[in-house]
Amino acid sequence: MKIIDLTVTLEEDLPCDPPIQIPKIQRRDHKDTAPEMPSFFPGTTVDDLPGGNGWAIDFVQMCTHSGTHLDAPWHYYPTQNEDIIPGGEKAWTIDQVPLDWCIGRGVKLDFSDKPDGYKISKQDVQDYLAKIGHELKAGDIVLLRSGARGGTGSNTAGDRWGTQEYLVAGAGMSAEATLWMAEQGVHVVGTDGWSWDVPLPLEAKEFEKTHDKSIIWEGHRAGRNRAYCHIEKLANLEQLPDDGYTVYALPIPVKGGSAGWCRVIAILDEE
Repeated sequence: MKIIDLTVTLEEDLPCDPPIQIPKIQRRDHKDTAPEMPSFFPGTTVDDLPGGNGWAIDFVQMCTHSGTHLDAPWHYYPTQNEDIIPGGEKAWTIDQVPLDWCIGRGVKLDFSDKPDGYKISKQDVQDYLAKIGHELKAGDIVLLRSGARGGTGSNTAGDRWGTQEYLVAGAGMSAEATLWMAEQGVHVVGTDGWSWDVPLPLEAKEFEKTHDKSIIWEGHRAGRNRAYCHIEKLANLEQLPDDGYTVYALPIPVKGGSAGWCRVIAILDEE
């Protein structure tokens, strides 16, 4: 069995999030905690601990969108499924997302030849699927390897993880492409970028030119029409084939949360 880890390592002080979202980690090692440990074992002292060592623990301050995470429909809009239910219904929070959505056959869309800020259309997705000979099926999990600086095929969003440039790296999905995949029965998608959309600063520049309100966060807002979830900040997508593997993306069920951290892996089919 071959397992590919698709999850970034959670670290503090990386400039690849807006400042308010950058995780903070306080690490306390065995010597730091040694004076506290005897309180759990009445009658003991630090001298009774082997080498005077307590336990190592860490305190983490972060938001639900730190590191690799699964966004719930609640993140996108207060309601979901407006194309299916008149007026829609209350959008699911992450603890309400069905777990069977989070395990499925994987298919990779490699748009690493597209420049930063490229908006992927429904036709782009359909053409790519035809090229690799994959027909989407209900329950497939679609993973996007997003675009490169200058469309060179190098320096993808995933390659720029850990740098401030990550915030403007990669291509993004249009609303029409997202909705088309959801209509095929795809419930979960993912990207190596910071956002499923075109990077927000680039989307903002497009709005400044056109004043077209429909483009604001359009890939995310598609969840208003049809419920779906997406994974952001994936890693190692270059190690995946086009298909032939199962993706596991099980989120931590934060009560009422807009997202949940997850360890995403792909298990390749045995030959």
